[in-house]
Amino acid sequence: MGKEKVTLTKIFTFDAAHVLENYPGKCKYIHGHTYHLHVTISGEIRDEMNHPYNGMIIDFTDLKRWVQESVLNLFDHALLLYKNSITAKIDFPQKERIYLTKYTPTCENMLLDIVERLKHSAPNNIYLTEVNLQETPTAIATWKA
Repeated sequence: MGKEKVTLTKIFTFDAAHVLENYPGKCKYIHGHTYHLHVTISGEIRDEMNHPYNGMIIDFTDLKRWVQESVLNLFDHALLLYKNSITAKIDFPQKERIYLTKYTPTCENMLLDIVERLKHSAPNNIYLTEVNLQETPTAIATWKA
């Protein structure tokens, strides 16, 4: 096969809650979403006939493990609060699923956080090319390399 440009995309789903404290609408209250995360990568297609991953950029199982460890373990079923917010000062009884962020936890900022986590933990020879974070059926934030 030639050196064709190929990307792979895997879609993940996670649930998280957040607060946008100074927002003028309902999002100023604690609320949650089922997020859809689309991770698109590129890399060299392996060309080693006897290798078990011959013809692949990465095994989808390895791609899933990477995103699970880098992103989903932190974000799934978490409450995201800006660390300097009034809500972050509440003494919640279940602190282990609260993620205090350095940013207002908007979809855009969450996306950039996710992208940084993926970039810093990417397997060798795997390049992040696009990440989409879908907050609602009609609202998607996109990052492109």
